[in-house]
Amino acid sequence: MTRFTAAAIQMCSGTNPEKNAETLDRLVRKAAGKGAQYVQTPEMTGAVQKDRAGLRAVLKGEADDIIVRTAAALAGELGIHLHIGSTAIALEGDMIANRAFLFGPGGGLVTRYDKIHMFDVDLDNGESWRESAVYRPGETAVIARLPFAAIGMGICYDVRFPDLFSAYGLAGAEVLTAPAAFTRQTGLAHWHMLQRARAIENGAYMISAAQAGTHEDGRETFGHSIIIAPWGRVLAEAGDTGEAVIVAEIDTDAVAAARGKVPNLKNIRPFTLAEVGA
Repeated sequence: MTRFTAAAIQMCSGTNPEKNAETLDRLVRKAAGKGAQYVQTPEMTGAVQKDRAGLRAVLKGEADDIIVRTAAALAGELGIHLHIGSTAIALEGDMIANRAFLFGPGGGLVTRYDKIHMFDVDLDNGESWRESAVYRPGETAVIARLPFAAIGMGICYDVRFPDLFSAYGLAGAEVLTAPAAFTRQTGLAHWHMLQRARAIENGAYMISAAQAGTHEDGRETFGHSIIIAPWGRVLAEAGDTGEAVIVAEIDTDAVAAARGKVPNLKNIRPFTLAEVGA
């Protein structure tokens, strides 16, 4: 049995990485003050900026990124595992990485993860997004095996691809993550169902910190940062606007219990697909 306290930080990041780093510092300290040993921030912690030129103008490479530096220092000072849900990192050429970072209690980098699935959609309200035009998709799923739990890493739109999360469940991940900047429209329709489904399907905890509210660039994000137990029960949830720090106790025995009741990961069977016509 392993028990630990997890926190999800809700933000409304603006276009200035330095200001967002100050917010990050303040909220992570608040989470650590609540006893959190694992702290997660939302997708695009460093900058929410839909203008591509404006975003590129403020980005740095990983070695010079202020969010990366701030997070490493905080993890080391506070003695926590700090998971930056993602921040935009400048790559060679014109492309950007939507990259998550996980730092350990000594301040060292445990691992990084680049968002695999690109949000290329046209919504009913006229919103149109083409992440693939800006971001280079990741190619590698990542499990971080921490002293207290194995954590499967995802980012936002990844949550709509259950095969990624079942791969984590099959590999023994006890905690799944999808830190996000969900649009308000898609969040209202699908956020809670998707988060609970990934937890239930895999008998795992689901922790997803979120962006929330109306941002400087005019974007609206759904919020509702959430922590869900393996049986699908919501343990903690933030509201739909503004900053928040939510915490919950994680007990890995609950993962074993859920998987024992409904062992669907063990019951997966190969099959063929037949197509017939009348």
